[in-house]
Amino acid sequence: MDRRSKGISRRSVLVAGGASIALTVLAEPTEAMTITRKIAAGPDEPAKRASLAEQAIVQRHVRTLWGQPQMRLGMLFWPASLVDRSFVKWCMWWQAHLLDCAVDAAYRTRTPERVGRVAAIARGIRTRNLTGWTNRYYDDMAWLVLALERADRLLGIRFGGAVGELKADLIDGWNPSVGAVPWRAGDEYYNTPAIGPTGIAMARLGELSRATELADFMHTRLRDTGSGLILDGVHEPGGRVERTVHTYCQGVAIGLETELALRTGESDHRKRATDLIAATGKGLTKAGVIAAASGDDSGLFMGILARYLAEAALALGDTTAAHIVHASARAAWENRAEVDGLPLFGPDWTRPVTVPQLPGTLTQLTRPAAASTNLSHDLSVQLSGWILLEADHQLTAAGL
Repeated sequence: MDRRSKGISRRSVLVAGGASIALTVLAEPTEAMTITRKIAAGPDEPAKRASLAEQAIVQRHVRTLWGQPQMRLGMLFWPASLVDRSFVKWCMWWQAHLLDCAVDAAYRTRTPERVGRVAAIARGIRTRNLTGWTNRYYDDMAWLVLALERADRLLGIRFGGAVGELKADLIDGWNPSVGAVPWRAGDEYYNTPAIGPTGIAMARLGELSRATELADFMHTRLRDTGSGLILDGVHEPGGRVERTVHTYCQGVAIGLETELALRTGESDHRKRATDLIAATGKGLTKAGVIAAASGDDSGLFMGILARYLAEAALALGDTTAAHIVHASARAAWENRAEVDGLPLFGPDWTRPVTVPQLPGTLTQLTRPAAASTNLSHDLSVQLSGWILLEADHQLTAAGL
């Protein structure tokens, strides 16, 4: 399926961007920092902890795109190299989750700065994506439409026809003979990371029959009957199942069943959600804390599960889901490190963060080799921590 740029020339954007990259990088101030293992408790209030996680990512990762002050994105690593600062490497779904976190923060406490950040990140995503709002990856587009829909619904920030355009592309990718969307256009792999968020988007955008079909697909074809957990995906034709179990696969399945339980009133969806929450608590937590991931893409897995556990707790009153979120938030906070007073999270919330062996003062223009072995330098890992603390705050504010 051809998704060419609509009104945007890749060459013109890259030429203009390239001309500004050097100026942007050279203009960024260098930063001194002190990294410590933090033992003190810090603030008790979940809202204040969420705010500190927000500040940490904004200070370390969020930068202007190609010198354009009205466009911002998150650098994928910190400390960042020159290449990182240029946004040459593109990871749209990380940026979509950054946008979703920015929406969380603005909804928690609305300020002009936070609202402006939501708009700037969305503009940055559209511009850096080069093909507008859409691309070939249905998981990317699903995550982005979820963030944009929430920006509209919760904050009143709308980006023209972006939601409609993304929705149309997701529906266009539907394979009626399979009953699902693949991972990407032209692919034969139908996986939970694409099906789950697409289903949530369909439910929120009024396509309940499609959302139901996707929920049924995961429940009947991707659920492991032994553990009750959702598997990664299936290859079609042939039906070969990839049996890997990921935390975020459970998160999106819980999120979809929760949406359908609310919107249809059918008890089957509520039961599926609560059963999956129980299975997740049994099989993918340690002392009630969400199981560890690693760096890179998997750094987001824990946070995604936390987001949808919180939504299930709020919508369905599921106390198991609430307990997992609260236990995970306590563990992540207690085991954090600090950089100049702001939290640094690890990919395993049950263990103290390993402090990178970095000098007390360094320029962010380089990423020391030691950082490559420490997964806390990934934006994905830090976003998981931020998502978790926002979820903890939402539940606490609701009295759960």
